[in-house]
Amino acid sequence: MSTISATDSATDSVNALADILSVAYNGNTTISVPAALEPENSDRAYAVQQRILKNCHVSIGGWKIGAKSDIGPIQGAPLPQLRIYAASASTPVSIALKDYPVLGLELEIFFSFNRDFLPQSEPIPEQEVLESISGFGASIEIVSSRVNGWRDAPKLVQLADLQNHGALMIGQMVAYRGDFSTLNPVVDLRLDGVTLFSGVGQNPAGDPRRLLCWLVNHCSQKGLALLAGTVITTGSYTGVDFPTQGGRVTGEIAGLPAVTFELI
Repeated sequence: MSTISATDSATDSVNALADILSVAYNGNTTISVPAALEPENSDRAYAVQQRILKNCHVSIGGWKIGAKSDIGPIQGAPLPQLRIYAASASTPVSIALKDYPVLGLELEIFFSFNRDFLPQSEPIPEQEVLESISGFGASIEIVSSRVNGWRDAPKLVQLADLQNHGALMIGQMVAYRGDFSTLNPVVDLRLDGVTLFSGVGQNPAGDPRRLLCWLVNHCSQKGLALLAGTVITTGSYTGVDFPTQGGRVTGEIAGLPAVTFELI
């Protein structure tokens, strides 16, 4: 008589959740997640993320990371390469509202490194990570979900669902400046000229650069390479706005090139 181990059961649950989320991702729709498939911990949620990308045959093009407070726990998700767009006045990008069952807008800062970080047996020091930042710029994340009633969904289900990620618009990357005000930049987010947010922005994580060391070591622990030039977006300065109509979206963070695209 055969028995099913706890490990086998966990793997089956991870794969089953990833399978239904992958179908919803490819179909631009939402699904209900059975309670039996809810991840029991963050490790299983992160395993679901990787399985979704594998199921959908997409590579990791970037990462999103964030925290609810400046001392709170950090979480992240890989971003599918096919849904990262260079979005500026010189490179027009159009995003269709109908392609996202949920669509929110967040204005953020993204960073990249000048070196590869490969899996290591020992933790990678924060100073080594910070010294490797080479570029940054403004980004707008499209917040989305494949889960019915996503706002009330368990947090680990949201984490498994690529942490509510839909797509990422990135402005022009410029050379990193250590003296740039990442704590309280002046930011502006507009839709067809109508202000969605304007003023001093605050990231709930505090200084978003503190998130980068977590990501490097998260990837190392999971056996993932974090390659030079990978886009890493680091949480909203504007909160999230859910538009109900299309128009030109423009996000500006003082001192960085604007990011802009058409919502149709």
